[in-house]
Amino acid sequence: MSTLTEYPTDLRLWLPTSVKEMKLRGWEQPDVILFTGDAYVDHPSFGAAVIGRVLEAAGYKVVIVPQPNWRDDLRDFKKFGRPRLFFGVSAGAMDSMVNHYTANRRRRSDDAYTPGGKHGMRPDYPTIVYSKILKQEFPDVPLVIGGIEASLRRVSHYDYWEDRLRPSILADAPADILSYGMGEKTILEIARRLDGGEAVGELTDVMQTAVIRPLAEMPQADEENIILNSWDVCRRDKTRQSANFRHVEQQSNRFNGATLWQQLDRERVVKITPMYPPMTTGEIDRSFDLPYTRMPHPRYKGKTIPAYEMIRHSVNMHRGCFGGCAFCTISAHQGKFIASRSKESIMREVRQVVKMPDFKGYISDLGGPSANMYTLGGKDLSVCQKCLRPSCLHPKVCPNLNTDHSALIDIYRSVDAVAGVKKSFVGSGVRYDLSMHQTGDDRINAVNARYNEELIRNHVSGRLKVAPEHTCDHVLSVMRKPSFRLFYDFKKIFDRVNDRYGLRQQLIPYFISSHPGCREEDMAELAATTKGLEMHLEQVQDFTPTPMTVATEIYYSGVHPYTGERIFTATTPEEKLAQRKYFFWYDRTYRPDIIRSLHRLHRTDILDKLYGKNPYANKPAQVAGPKRPSRLERNSSAPKRRRR
Repeated sequence: MSTLTEYPTDLRLWLPTSVKEMKLRGWEQPDVILFTGDAYVDHPSFGAAVIGRVLEAAGYKVVIVPQPNWRDDLRDFKKFGRPRLFFGVSAGAMDSMVNHYTANRRRRSDDAYTPGGKHGMRPDYPTIVYSKILKQEFPDVPLVIGGIEASLRRVSHYDYWEDRLRPSILADAPADILSYGMGEKTILEIARRLDGGEAVGELTDVMQTAVIRPLAEMPQADEENIILNSWDVCRRDKTRQSANFRHVEQQSNRFNGATLWQQLDRERVVKITPMYPPMTTGEIDRSFDLPYTRMPHPRYKGKTIPAYEMIRHSVNMHRGCFGGCAFCTISAHQGKFIASRSKESIMREVRQVVKMPDFKGYISDLGGPSANMYTLGGKDLSVCQKCLRPSCLHPKVCPNLNTDHSALIDIYRSVDAVAGVKKSFVGSGVRYDLSMHQTGDDRINAVNARYNEELIRNHVSGRLKVAPEHTCDHVLSVMRKPSFRLFYDFKKIFDRVNDRYGLRQQLIPYFISSHPGCREEDMAELAATTKGLEMHLEQVQDFTPTPMTVATEIYYSGVHPYTGERIFTATTPEEKLAQRKYFFWYDRTYRPDIIRSLHRLHRTDILDKLYGKNPYANKPAQVAGPKRPSRLERNSSAPKRRRR
């Protein structure tokens, strides 16, 4: 890692983004040219930087083209000419459609991964758009696609924004190979084999990839090969798509998975090889210890990149998540097994952050996909290697799961002891069901109780984010989340610690409306429950179906992929608005509509809880409605972005 004490001016510290910068390194031709829909931030939280640095460390000459202009004469796609080995394409750190559109399918006015938050710097589906341009200009150069957009669209998937089932993205993006999941090991294997003289068409057995092959190559189903329902069958029968998902999710979370095959048309099949086993501590350390500047490229000097501002003084300690939440894509991309960095690697990065010229003494986040899963995993790994459960926490905590938070307490205290660090915070979401779980081991229970107190007392930046998601147990069951009773228990701990140490901190819960299994009456219950907790909700959002989640498959097919049970889901704008309004029960603008709805639902008991026996008391005067969208509609069309 570099240890910059002032903003550098040497462009050679970053991967080249222009021919001039490439010449500064004495290169005439790059080995690999990477295209990304994001701005280039040389930080381990940005995928293009990670892939570029990993290839560089292996001796390859890598250049990056951030946010190429796809509308003009395409000079951005041609400026470096032909790479010696291959082109790499990623839409960026988010699926482009999530980046561009709200849950209401309204176009967003900003882009957190663009300088100045400016929108319009990438197309919809940039993986497809960039790939078509590159194949048109350089038809014989190998093309590799990756990143979150390609990863979660590797098989047939429901696209909420087009409201249709789409085939594997390989059917639309003319790429030679798709790298899914976290791509360091995959991209190195591809580079080494191409560098060794193999043709890209021969790379059909690289782990954690998807390729299109002749239909004749598809084998009979066995323990090592799972034959999914074809794209055409899924298009005609939604329940077949739902059945496919169960296999896809299980294999994404296996220690040693099977190969998946899905017929695309009469002549072609998509072959998806298994994920690599979880990275070892040494492997993940090597990725994070590369010489990142941790800063945006100097080409953006004077401009703010919102996504970078959020993480510039944070440290990511691990990958993976074994929560298996029904609406979350993390396990489909990173898997459920936790790959944790060593304490030494984490401390090296902390010391690097301390030396940043704008550091004021506060580490904004010591976290990960779920903040308190660092070093946790199976007690007996041989049991984990046979496991098909997508969640280690639902419907109950796995008895083989080690939940000892000792390592986290040690990290927190060690970071706070570093010279220059005034305080470290945990900004990522915390799984309180994990830290509160009664293990049957008194020592671990005591450690985890200390963890909760350490967290609340010393590592909350005024507001601690948790994600109960709902208050009704039957909805939480579909979400694969624990009972809301645990939230009450955690709130008692939170309040007790605050009282003991004279703190005035807030507990900030996330909630979702219109999730599969949730009806309007359930949202009314949520409103009454949170009112009883004296909460005016802020961190709320309407469920947005994204590719490769259980909840999206239920939304699309109407049935649960694991049980076949039919599950109600709000799908029309009217049904969604009917649920969403209960988040804002305290806003008098919506009181009349909520009162009418509760009468229609015959839930005067909830009406009494929300507004008392005289709900029309102090009713505001009726005025003409505003021409611009209501506050409810504005809240629904711009949900808080979550680190999922």
